[in-house]
Amino acid sequence: MAYLGNSARTKEVLAKFNMSAKKKFGQNFLIDSNVLAGIVEASKVTDNDCVLEIGPGIGSLTQYLAESAKRVIAVEIDRSLLPVLDHTLSDYNNVTIINEDILKVDIGEIVAKYNDNKPIKVVANLPYYITTPIIMKLFESGAPIESVTVMVQKEVADRMVMGPGNKDYGSLSLAVGFYAKAEAVMDVPPSSFIPQPNVGSAVVRLERYEERPVEVQDDKYMFEIIRTAFNQRRKTLSNSLANNPALKVSRQQVVDALLEMGLDEKVRGEVLSLEQFAALSDILQR
Repeated sequence: MAYLGNSARTKEVLAKFNMSAKKKFGQNFLIDSNVLAGIVEASKVTDNDCVLEIGPGIGSLTQYLAESAKRVIAVEIDRSLLPVLDHTLSDYNNVTIINEDILKVDIGEIVAKYNDNKPIKVVANLPYYITTPIIMKLFESGAPIESVTVMVQKEVADRMVMGPGNKDYGSLSLAVGFYAKAEAVMDVPPSSFIPQPNVGSAVVRLERYEERPVEVQDDKYMFEIIRTAFNQRRKTLSNSLANNPALKVSRQQVVDALLEMGLDEKVRGEVLSLEQFAALSDILQR
């Protein structure tokens, strides 16, 4: 039975192995059983599911997942945690630990090897300093991923779920929205971790679309437009896009495209929806 969802047991395990959280890996260990149970509930994991967990740490969330899922594949970059995981997960025969960097592994190969290429669910308490690269790798990998349920920094969670016109709306909002429906699940205070982070956290569930919500001729070109627009928020869209040589467009071309779309030529990117960015991308590539 899962037993790591509290401070005393977590400290006991860390002391047993003379371990402490490593800043370079962004380690903060969850010590709140209600949050751990809430993450698993939000992920909608069943005993038919294969789960990919990223950064299991000492195995707190892994224990909860192992009791709900058919199989858990946990990717952990920190080699020193392997003996800890051997200890904390010794009662579970449905967990496989892979000692790799999630940003370097082939997620498609993992799904093929451990789940016969059938869709998996991703669940993780992500290192905050590399949240966005991990999220984008998951979606851009092309691997069959049904959903992604993750604990992230509250500020990042807000960016994932916000729409146009909000101060938290940005390239991450649009990137996530291109691949999945984002739902805020719960806020998590710093006191739920050892050591306590300096910021609040939140759990977000991303349910991948079976069909993308917009059609676009070249999604890479569209995301270059999006990145450019939000890298220079204070500039008008026509000026910022014209200043990026990779887009190969003039200011007048952007102005003409915006007017064709019924938008003001002085509009900024923060008010455009995903559908509008897709339309702009297609017009500029004609």
